[in-house]
Amino acid sequence: MASTLTRERVRQDVGVVAQAGLDLDSFLVEAVESLRRAVPWVSACVGTHDPRTLLLTSDRKFGHLLTQDPRDDEFGLLEYGSPEATSFTELATAERPAAGVFLQTGGDVERSMRIASYHLLHFGHADEARLVFREGTEVWGGMGLMRGADDRPFDNAEIDFLASLAPAFARGVRAGLMARLAEVDEPEDGGTELPGPAVVIIGAGYRIAQMTPTAEHRLRELARAPQGGIPVALLSGLVGAARRYARGESTVLPRCRARTRLGRWLILQAGPLSSTGDHDGDVVITIEEARPPEIVGLVVAAFGLTPRERDVTQLVLQGVGTQEIGRTLHLSAYTVQDHLKAVFDKAGVRSRRELIARVFFDQYVPRMGGEIGPAGWYVG
Repeated sequence: MASTLTRERVRQDVGVVAQAGLDLDSFLVEAVESLRRAVPWVSACVGTHDPRTLLLTSDRKFGHLLTQDPRDDEFGLLEYGSPEATSFTELATAERPAAGVFLQTGGDVERSMRIASYHLLHFGHADEARLVFREGTEVWGGMGLMRGADDRPFDNAEIDFLASLAPAFARGVRAGLMARLAEVDEPEDGGTELPGPAVVIIGAGYRIAQMTPTAEHRLRELARAPQGGIPVALLSGLVGAARRYARGESTVLPRCRARTRLGRWLILQAGPLSSTGDHDGDVVITIEEARPPEIVGLVVAAFGLTPRERDVTQLVLQGVGTQEIGRTLHLSAYTVQDHLKAVFDKAGVRSRRELIARVFFDQYVPRMGGEIGPAGWYVG
């Protein structure tokens, strides 16, 4: 077990890098590797989540997993397709935002389907400690730390330590998202958007039965690198959640917001298809470009505002003046100005105009100069 001094140094390190304004990848590399000094691991997997739906939007591997086939299709189906006490969805609302499978199962780790049919079977991982990146009620991601069969299992002190880092990891992921809001990679294909609907049909297990060219194009934009391929973990998570919905185990169709390398936000939605026989369990996924109202809440949440600051910001984004904001929220003009100053500081801007630009830049700027369609939005 790491010493108290080591744990405190790691806590400080994670807190510092969380507030250093690093991009998402840099923050996670620094934080996860630092964490290893206090909570040793052989493999680690970190994901970002849509805070509204808790669905996976991106993933990163560390340690032993970097040299292995990650079997992302199996992971997504297990994580979102079957109930488990240590799933990220369950931990999101748990009193303690961290858990260990060995501890949770009383040492019988094979009671966990994720351990038995995924970690042990493919990678030799005999225990997993999990943490959701939660601050307040919002979850921005999650992390799994794995140990092998010859390693001691994670103990309660380590799980408590992980839980104490949840707010810092949430702030680091939020800051990483903010750091990318004004970054837009150069499109490798000239930025040409293919016409037509973006639809994927997934068959038995995780088999891509059909996919439109537009869907493939948009999915490749979601890869973290130009040659990164299709984000399998994201898709398989949607499929698993859609099948749970079909079985009546959930009441909400899966939906998530994800940002491409080119600065666009996409909405991915999944639903079960009505079919029988060989096609039982088929799922359709649609991928549409997000409209500003669909991503404003996510971007504003990334600023780390208080509930009242969010109320003020939402009205500012609607063009409401200071006096009217005060009347609407039953605040004095001076209090509104105080809230605005706090919002500007957290968003890194100096005026209402800059705030509006900061929120909408990500979705508007990459399309400026494009043709406006009948719906009042850029068409390509």
